[in-house]
Amino acid sequence: MKPLLPVPAVSDRLLEEFLAHLTAARQVSSYTLRNYRAALEQFYRWHKTERSEPPPWSTLTRDDFRAFLRFLGRNHLGQAAIQLRFSALRTFYRFLIRRGQLSESPIRNLSLPKLPRRLPHFLTAAQMSDLLEAPLKLVAEPRDTGESEVGARSKASARAAALRDVAILETIYSCGLRISELCGLRAQDLDFHQGLVRVRGKGKKERLVPIGKHALDAIDAYWGVLPHEPAGEAPVFLAHPRKSRALGVRILQLRLKKYLALAGLDPKLTPHKLRHSFATHLLDAGADLRSVQELLGHAHLATTQVYTHVTTERLKRAYDQAHPRA
Repeated sequence: MKPLLPVPAVSDRLLEEFLAHLTAARQVSSYTLRNYRAALEQFYRWHKTERSEPPPWSTLTRDDFRAFLRFLGRNHLGQAAIQLRFSALRTFYRFLIRRGQLSESPIRNLSLPKLPRRLPHFLTAAQMSDLLEAPLKLVAEPRDTGESEVGARSKASARAAALRDVAILETIYSCGLRISELCGLRAQDLDFHQGLVRVRGKGKKERLVPIGKHALDAIDAYWGVLPHEPAGEAPVFLAHPRKSRALGVRILQLRLKKYLALAGLDPKLTPHKLRHSFATHLLDAGADLRSVQELLGHAHLATTQVYTHVTTERLKRAYDQAHPRA
């Protein structure tokens, strides 16, 4: 079995032009850009190894991509990883077609392994309440009146971080934000009077999302302990009370694990599960699917429809448990 080809640098003009197009015209996220680059460069290296030449993009056939698919399968890549690689290749070929460099994609109608339908995990309303209370539990101990100035500053900093994290959890749950959207919020994006927040989603698309009183009060409490209240382009959530840098995604993920454990929940749950909880609780309470789609910033209704399976399964369980002739 051949290894998954790391190494030599890829030099391909069309690939670079495509990646530049993604950055400039489509303004894709850094994560998408990184994943697409890795996928396309892997195909490039595979073709150069197997065929002893760089891929001639305009003359490749479906059989070339079937061979690449078999290669990925032999290396035990999961179905999601395979889908990602071919998503990058399909998007690249759409780019070439729009530029008039060929008339049809060689990947068109190529059969790929189907992804199993996975229902999103979510927290119950009671579990969410436990999680929202967790950050302040860490700083709830009574203050020692004989502590040093350094110790007092340390406790003040810890309390500011706890208040920030409460505000973060409330905001994710209130607005259904992706973690990258949350970390990118600026003070000027919040409208406290109207109860709205401007969110920059995938592809730099903006949407206005309602934000609840609990979340706004939590942000106000957090800002109240900062030396300077954020304004304008300043991040809503700071990495440190005395610095202007936004809180990073990785730090937020690690802090969430701590709070999940403190609340007696599975620490492997990701911030995205709070977004799932937001959508599921809205649908459970009778919100229509289109509205939830807009709130989540999904481009396609089909992406949102997975949540209807969650709520339907819960209805079925309730029916089976409660109906005398179920």
